[in-house]
Amino acid sequence: MRGGKKKVVSKTASSVAIVEAKTHDNNVVTIEAPIVSSYNDRIRPLLDTVDRLRNLNVMREGIQLPTIVVVGDQSSGKSSVLESLAGISLPRGQGICTRVPLVMRLQRSSSPEPEIWLEYSDKVVPTDEEHIAEAISTATDVIAGSGKGVSDTPLTLHVKKAGVPDLTMVDLPGITRVPVNGQPENIYEQISGMIMKYIKPQESIILNVLSATVDFTTCESIRMSRQVDKTGKRTLAVVTKADMAPEGLLQKVTADDVSIGLGYVCVRNRIGEETYEEARKQEELLFKTHPLLSMIDDEIVGIPVLAQKLMFIQATMISRCLPEIVRKIDEKMETAVLELNKLPIVMASTKEALMALMDIIGSAKESLLRILVQGDFSEFPDDHNMHCTARLADMLSQFSDDLQAKPQEDVTEFLKDEIKVLEECKCIGLPNFIPRSAFLTILSQHVDDIHVKPVEFIKKIMDYIEVVLSSVITIHSENFPQIQSPIKRAGRNLICKIKEQSVNRVAQIVEMEKLTDYTCNPEYMTSWTEKTGAQQSFIDTVLNDSRKPENFSLAGFGNVKISHLRKYHAHLLHQAFDMKMRITSYWKIVLRRIVDNLALYLQISVKYLVNSQFQKEIVAEMVDPRAGGGVEKMLEESPSMASKREKLKNSIKLLKESKEAVAAIVDQSSGFGDH
Repeated sequence: MRGGKKKVVSKTASSVAIVEAKTHDNNVVTIEAPIVSSYNDRIRPLLDTVDRLRNLNVMREGIQLPTIVVVGDQSSGKSSVLESLAGISLPRGQGICTRVPLVMRLQRSSSPEPEIWLEYSDKVVPTDEEHIAEAISTATDVIAGSGKGVSDTPLTLHVKKAGVPDLTMVDLPGITRVPVNGQPENIYEQISGMIMKYIKPQESIILNVLSATVDFTTCESIRMSRQVDKTGKRTLAVVTKADMAPEGLLQKVTADDVSIGLGYVCVRNRIGEETYEEARKQEELLFKTHPLLSMIDDEIVGIPVLAQKLMFIQATMISRCLPEIVRKIDEKMETAVLELNKLPIVMASTKEALMALMDIIGSAKESLLRILVQGDFSEFPDDHNMHCTARLADMLSQFSDDLQAKPQEDVTEFLKDEIKVLEECKCIGLPNFIPRSAFLTILSQHVDDIHVKPVEFIKKIMDYIEVVLSSVITIHSENFPQIQSPIKRAGRNLICKIKEQSVNRVAQIVEMEKLTDYTCNPEYMTSWTEKTGAQQSFIDTVLNDSRKPENFSLAGFGNVKISHLRKYHAHLLHQAFDMKMRITSYWKIVLRRIVDNLALYLQISVKYLVNSQFQKEIVAEMVDPRAGGGVEKMLEESPSMASKREKLKNSIKLLKESKEAVAAIVDQSSGFGDH
């Protein structure tokens, strides 16, 4: 040494890092953690920025940050690599040492006294360098149980001390396929699911730890990382235990049969009770003097090289991700501000509450007008049930088809009902006139047969409108859940009244068809004339045909039975046939008229409901003191709304601080990823 200093040189693909270790006396040399040795002032602002975003907890807003994720098969040496990089001790032992995601958050401090603490399950547990491993084991038992099971609940280790860079790494449980005693049968599925969750984001840097003693192509960690990073562009491989399997290691790392895009680094981790200084000296000696390992390029061996590479890889990833992070922050902040602005103001007076209520009623009324009357469903493009005019038209069309469906004619008793009525309505008069009372009796029977259908139809329509009304009210009053109940009650009361009125009105429409027989539709005379054209032929076949046929083919009725009619007088048969044809022709018009009347009534009642009754009913309900003072309830912000408001405010505050933290560094970091 010269001047009390010693220089250690380690080469990387991009630069040469020189680390000076100062002596505290004539013989003792203190060497800081290797990752500190590779710390570069050029990338320090990038790392500080990401750490600042982590401290702000911006990830809870769904914004991913560049993170080093350490993965590997069980006992591959993952934790040992982290120990070597950060200069702290982690739990060691047989089997699974890491049973939860261990988030290591290293933070440089100017204080000579280190601060070390754990965070988990809303707890903060202080510890020190000597007891880190013990504290982690205890916390892991709390999180994952004292057995050998795993948990995806993270444990965060904060290390704040001099000489430690601002850096975050995540150590995950080692991959094991065969459960050991005390482990659940699905241990592999639990661990693999946890690993995929952490390595899937494109912002993650995968530090894949491989043991030199195994075939890389058979490593489960390689298979998993290739699923999410096929080209390996964000995967760096660390080969541990190089001293245990030096044969063929050079060929393994140069052939790259498993697509490691960021390359390999071969290391020798600390063994037994070695100090970190001793471990690094032994590592350097191993790769310089071993007949096989010394053939591996200096640029891909040693913990210092790994540290240097890792720092530059992370800095490059950060530089690439920052513009997208800024975009996501802006996007999420804009969304949060819009949501906050949509929330109702906190009202301080009944006047303000009443105005807010009128706004709710007005917006709901406009929505109902568009979807129920105007046929504008742009407010609900994907909810077909809210395309109301189309659905009402569908229901009316179906009702019309059902109502006008021709019932199965009883061809075996043709004209039986007409003859029966005519015999009971006969009077002293000319024989070729049909008694009007007989016609109305038959007509009334027909109306009675279908009178339930129009009433059921209007009830169905009102039930549908009630669902629509409730949905619209819910949407437009969602900011005031404390008044949704009375408003919905008012909507139900309104529909109940309208339904009762509508049922009465429809019953009247149907009843009118029983009281009189009238139409100005010329189709009636045309149809009746066509149908009565076969009257004489029908009578002659019944009474005069010597062959006495059993049936007669009649247009519109099919092959009807006539043998039972021969016992009746000719003039009665003429009357019965004539009345049958009149009823048949007139009935089609009656059915269409019922459908038309219901269609017109439906439209006017919907307009009346929306334009007049809706607002009156809700206002009456909300200002009625017997209803619990609905308007006054609006002065009390619901807990859910208050929570939503506070959450949005916190999100906006966090995102603003995040934007400020990242804004200053974006321009400085542009182009860094090209180096």
